Amino acid sequence: MPEITDYTLSLERSRNSLTRADRPRTFTLAGREWDLLDGVFAPPFSASTGAAMELLGLAGTDLRPWHGSFLEVGCGTGVIALSAALAGCDRVTALDISPQAVRNTAANADRHGLAERVRVLHSDLFDALAPEDRYDTVYWHSNFVLAPDSYRYKSDHERAYVDPGYRAHQRFLIDAPAHVAAGGRILLHFSNRGDVRALHALGHRCGRRLREAAALPVGEGTDEVRHLLYEITVTD
Repeated sequence: MPEITDYTLSLERSRNSLTRADRPRTFTLAGREWDLLDGVFAPPFSASTGAAMELLGLAGTDLRPWHGSFLEVGCGTGVIALSAALAGCDRVTALDISPQAVRNTAANADRHGLAERVRVLHSDLFDALAPEDRYDTVYWHSNFVLAPDSYRYKSDHERAYVDPGYRAHQRFLIDAPAHVAAGGRILLHFSNRGDVRALHALGHRCGRRLREAAALPVGEGTDEVRHLLYEITVTD
């Protein structure tokens, strides 16, 4: 298995992120300061959150206004969901399976004066939503590294790094269309740390088309990781 996609290295990064002596209590990203709680995915130790901001047009010179409603699956510290609200989305919901991540996003909503505008829910993918909950944009920065189907998580933190058997990806592909508004879009952040061919094959089996909407190469040490933003639609 190529080193860049080796799930054991991703799990090692997960463990190291939790115990590093330089793990901060706050960090700066996209010109704003954010709280970071123990046990939550740490954007300062990974380029992926910054890449997501660039792909979505929420950072840097590509900053553009957003409108309508926004749903984020797997919100972590809340940087993406809260940035969407700050960019103009009038209804934002942030979901995470980790209770600590829910607390972290809520803390950052308070920090940026968004507690009344952003709903934060503890949820395994879409489970906490009502059937009628629909959004103009449904977004997931997925745990794109493929782990063996037999792997069992040892912490919620590992869920941010690997997906055994792409079970979560399958659920997302199947369930996301039920929560997108008419004329809305479903966006999936992936990368070549994951198995791109397996993702497309899974999409085909689920009756979904994956169109590459944007891509961003990011250097990480000696590797170049290609971050991908897919738009997902239901095939005819």
